[in-house]
Amino acid sequence: MNPTIKDVAKKANVSIATVSRVLNNLTGYSDKTKQKVLRTIEEMGYQPNAIARGLINKRTQTIGVLFPNVSSSFSSAILHGVEEFAHIHNYSVVVCNTDEDGKRTLKCLQVLREKQVDGIVFSSEVLKEEYYQAMEAMRIPVVLVSSETEIPSVPYVKVDDRRAAYEAVEYLIHKGHKHIAMISGSEADPIAGLPRIEGYMKALADHDIPFRQEYMFYGDFGFDSGCAAAEQLFVKAPGCTAVFAASDEMAIGVLSMAARHGVRVPDDLSVIGYDNVKLAEMVVPPLTTVNQPLIEMGSEACQKLIYMIETGEAAKHTTVPHHIVERQTVRALD
Repeated sequence: MNPTIKDVAKKANVSIATVSRVLNNLTGYSDKTKQKVLRTIEEMGYQPNAIARGLINKRTQTIGVLFPNVSSSFSSAILHGVEEFAHIHNYSVVVCNTDEDGKRTLKCLQVLREKQVDGIVFSSEVLKEEYYQAMEAMRIPVVLVSSETEIPSVPYVKVDDRRAAYEAVEYLIHKGHKHIAMISGSEADPIAGLPRIEGYMKALADHDIPFRQEYMFYGDFGFDSGCAAAEQLFVKAPGCTAVFAASDEMAIGVLSMAARHGVRVPDDLSVIGYDNVKLAEMVVPPLTTVNQPLIEMGSEACQKLIYMIETGEAAKHTTVPHHIVERQTVRALD
């Protein structure tokens, strides 16, 4: 049978309360006592009972993470950062797929409530009022990642999407391109759709390049939508020399369709993406893109959440840095 905390206390000749305080890094004992308890725990192979510990501190050491598309490269990178930090700090992670339009978000929140998670990382989706109300009823902290809100009590971790998109388009302009198309997310998306469109349009305006509606195409940040947009681009905007895709998956869709149609990248068409997922350096040719530090963003969000869980204090917003990663899909025009 597994030894109990009572067995440890008896062998170490201390009280059960002292063993509990050592396990939970509380004060009230000497270093000599601490070392004796830890040595006894190791010798006996004692494993603290997470359920029993949860009854004491009213925590489950579990956090929930919500993504609109768990299978995407983008979500996988953020989740990697969340899980790494959570694991180091002895938290488990429950992942929920809310679906692209958030149809399952409220259901996922109910599941997390039943699981009694200690906090939630909410990714890439607008924090609608009904979602916030559901989380408020749970009385647990929430941190957004790759999203933002004006609610003061909900911190977020994200890049400046408008600025990052601006710099991606300006990079193409500095390479001599003036006929620049964009494949964006929805204009109705205030998180990653509209800000990146605004960045694209401002970069054009600041360099006296007129915006052309026929150079604007829309997708949903996924590979298939990038393929579909590229098909339209080759027909409706044959004069384009470059395209800015608002996600790497859409940019890779452009590369795929370009190869199918005999459009050479970057000789005939330069392509720049957004995210810098792992796949961006694996495709041929390797994709030039805007780097979002996705793993670090996940880790930062988890760090904020655990801080809020354990201290009961608020955390601040973080705007993380971005930069352009030059590879082989953009060429300078003569």
